[in-house]
Amino acid sequence: MIRLTAALCLVSALLPWAAQADTLRATGDLGVVVERASGSLLVVDQSDRAAIGRVEGLGDLSHASVVFSPDERYAYVFGRDGGLSKVDILTQSLAARVLQSGNAIGGAISDDGRLVAVSNYEPGGVRVFDAATLDMVADIPTGSKTIGLVDAPGRRFVFTLWDAGETWIADFSGGEAATTPPAITRVEGIGRNPYDALITADGRRYIAGLFGEDGLTALDLWQQPPVPRRILAGYGRGEDPLPVYKMPHLEGWALAGERFVLPAVGRHEVLWIDSRSLKEVGRTKVHGQPVFAVARPDGQQVWVNFAHPLNDTVEVIDTPSGEVIHRLTPGPAVLHMEFTPRGHEVWVSVRDAGRIDIYDTRSFEKLGEVAAESPSGIFFTARAHRTGL
Repeated sequence: MIRLTAALCLVSALLPWAAQADTLRATGDLGVVVERASGSLLVVDQSDRAAIGRVEGLGDLSHASVVFSPDERYAYVFGRDGGLSKVDILTQSLAARVLQSGNAIGGAISDDGRLVAVSNYEPGGVRVFDAATLDMVADIPTGSKTIGLVDAPGRRFVFTLWDAGETWIADFSGGEAATTPPAITRVEGIGRNPYDALITADGRRYIAGLFGEDGLTALDLWQQPPVPRRILAGYGRGEDPLPVYKMPHLEGWALAGERFVLPAVGRHEVLWIDSRSLKEVGRTKVHGQPVFAVARPDGQQVWVNFAHPLNDTVEVIDTPSGEVIHRLTPGPAVLHMEFTPRGHEVWVSVRDAGRIDIYDTRSFEKLGEVAAESPSGIFFTARAHRTGL
């Protein structure tokens, strides 16, 4: 009788937990899609290939980007109107929002997940916020538009000044951000009008693309202080540049095998760069001016989309051969591509068709689609655990 009573008590104690388990939800296969025209986020489920909710009231989301908290619950949305929004993707609600500037261009979250930084065009500079409350904890004026803001290991943010041609490193490892100003390292001589930048996945190299020069500049963040190094200088030398319909996004750079691949500015080419020497080792002719050149997580393929007027097309490049092996035409205005974390599928935003297309990355078969309002960027929560994203 005693044993039976104990067993009944145990079952009784577990029942509420069992009921709760039915309502719990993990976030590892969730993501968000930026709906730029309506200022909303569509919350999506990778496994179900479906939308599960929408969060509205996020302001101007043209050119918006997103980072995630380390627990993958919160999405921080950087709007073009200077809005910084914190979205709870589990409850599909707006947790907090501040209008922190007049014109912003992306942001980053620190490696410990406690600070969120925003890069501003107007009034320029970088502002840093407590990730929990969105209270501002640091204001870093630069006297210039800032671009290419990324997180770096060691509670640092790295960004570049469009007007001054400098890269700054803001180190917040010295104490609480609200009371201890960051240590700033200024690196001059980056080049004329840097327009975007990236950091490699290991957090070592920071590379800025130059609009005012035919080349790029690399920094080794392991150096103290880092020394600028020109790479790919004159890669378009000897040929008349084409009109640039849209500047490529350097965030799309990725390591494909032992090479980086990047879109060439104003050219119908992607460039292959040796990851150790940072020297060009090849080129691939592509359909149009590339915007994103994104490597599948295993590095065996690179998917490329294009600027207007050829932006209805996506090409797939085989990394070992450097040859285009497949071409898709999803529809008008393909703006972004996001791989599932292990790369078995890719989600493609087709803005003017109002949908997300989902493809098998080996057979190229279309597996499904999700309706969305003028979709642009697609962001899966696995980004929470990757440097620079």
